[in-house]
Amino acid sequence: MGQYSAPLRDMQFVLHELLDVEGTLKTLPPHAEIDAETINQVVEEAGKFCSEVIFPLNQVGDREGCKYAGNGVVTTPSGFREAYQQYVEAGWPALGCDPAYGGQGLPVLVNNAVYEMLNSANQAWTMYPGLSHGAYECLHAHGTDEQKKLYLEKLVSGVWTGTMCLTEPHCGTDLGILRTKAEPDADGAYRLTGTKIFISSGEHDMAENILHLVLARLPDAPAGTKGISLFIVPKFIPDANGAVGERNGIACGSIEHKMGIHGNATCVMNLDGARGWLVGEPNKGLNAMFVMMNAARLGVGMQGLGLTEVAYQNSVTYAKERLQMRALTGPKAPDKPADPIIVHPDVRRMLLTQRAYAEGGRAFSYWIATQIDIELSHPDEAARKEAADLVALLTPVVKAFLTDNAFIATNEAMQVYGGHGYIAEWGMEQYVRDARINMIYEGTNTIQSLDLLGRKVLGDMGAKLKKFGKLVQDFIEEEGTNEAMQEFVNPLADLGEKVTKLTMEIGMKAMQNQDEAGAAAVPYLRVVGHLVFAYFWARMAKIALEKSASGDAFYVAKLATARFYFARLLPETAMQIRAARSGSASLMALDADLF
Repeated sequence: MGQYSAPLRDMQFVLHELLDVEGTLKTLPPHAEIDAETINQVVEEAGKFCSEVIFPLNQVGDREGCKYAGNGVVTTPSGFREAYQQYVEAGWPALGCDPAYGGQGLPVLVNNAVYEMLNSANQAWTMYPGLSHGAYECLHAHGTDEQKKLYLEKLVSGVWTGTMCLTEPHCGTDLGILRTKAEPDADGAYRLTGTKIFISSGEHDMAENILHLVLARLPDAPAGTKGISLFIVPKFIPDANGAVGERNGIACGSIEHKMGIHGNATCVMNLDGARGWLVGEPNKGLNAMFVMMNAARLGVGMQGLGLTEVAYQNSVTYAKERLQMRALTGPKAPDKPADPIIVHPDVRRMLLTQRAYAEGGRAFSYWIATQIDIELSHPDEAARKEAADLVALLTPVVKAFLTDNAFIATNEAMQVYGGHGYIAEWGMEQYVRDARINMIYEGTNTIQSLDLLGRKVLGDMGAKLKKFGKLVQDFIEEEGTNEAMQEFVNPLADLGEKVTKLTMEIGMKAMQNQDEAGAAAVPYLRVVGHLVFAYFWARMAKIALEKSASGDAFYVAKLATARFYFARLLPETAMQIRAARSGSASLMALDADLF
């Protein structure tokens, strides 16, 4: 069955030693009274829920899957509903929500840390409350006062859940050609007709109502993405008192049979004159939905981090226990018939790869969450703008780089197990299958790469990228004379210069031929992802260097992992830079008919 324990020591290291979140929160009026002890208590309690309640259901969910009973009825795996009720009763859905609607008002950062653990314990289960929180954020930002009053308390409490309904059978990511239509009704509502596919958590038996946020077109809407509106379409229409009322004309037509995340219902949703209410302005639906989409992209990055961590925990335990051959330098366990496989260099490479990607991803994603808190709550408009630009720039990197790394890490974890990794009872092959979807949904990682390079970097002539570059440069200058830090600072500085040159080169080529940006985008994101990781690993190495002299094993391990990252993982950038520079000619020269 495997195991999962919340990595509390490393989480606390990132929160308090690396990021000094208590100091940051004191500058944010809504969170100024929150101290480190409170944060630690919340994280520790959430960790217990994750390891004791939902982790034991992870393989159950994978084995049983969701079941479609016909007539729009979907049942979730054994124990899922009961676990969700425990989650609701404990108040976890309200953690990061507005107190005006029954929320606890804790920072995005704390909510983010909790979701790392939830995803480690059971990604498929976590998708139900995760999407609900995204629906809450969208309505909180763009709903009318009446909509907020009617829906938000139910979402905050977890009594109702939410979804996002974007994709249709013919359009995939190209939402500009979606066909779902919304006809005005006499009472100010709308009647929606169409079909949505790949709707995670679209139907289930865990909550009394489901609120669908649906993209559709009004009758007079212009073509393309400028003609998309957003509607809230509840499964059951609330009555005047906000209680569950009549059944609406939206129903699950079937569920997908998938490679992974079997415990989450991926639904085809049919709308047949379903009643819906406009959210935000007509034809501005994507603007409103982007609140939920961006939250989902950050959430998917946390799914990648969660799987990386749990796969690492299990593979390192196995590597210490599994006996196989002798160490090349002579027996390390002479009293046993063979040495544990952790003595072998390549097993250590696989373990350290997972560890470096988990700990680097934790530092990066928690920092992004603090930037979101600053963007939302800092009293200084300039500070809010600075944080917003960094979040916009790096959201596609969180989504794509962390999920790419998770697929690498879970594959390495499975490989550590050898033949047993291929066998379902050990759980490793499930992590590989679950990790694979994270690279696809909420915008494939290629879409994220195009977003990063095209919109976020070239779109503003590198202005946002320069803001992150300044953080890197300031750190390099601070540590430039510290001899002990040169093994980290020098490669960081070198990569920063190469990213600047690469960006300019691609930008110049793309002005002549936009295919050049498309050809370079995926390797470019990998390079930027490593720049971000190198920055945070260098910062973590600085702390570890200062404290490892005490002999504390945590800092000794942190420093060793930093050195591994710079020696073994960062060099990927040389290959990716060369690929990005190679241009579009080798990709576009072959006529489509010759494929």
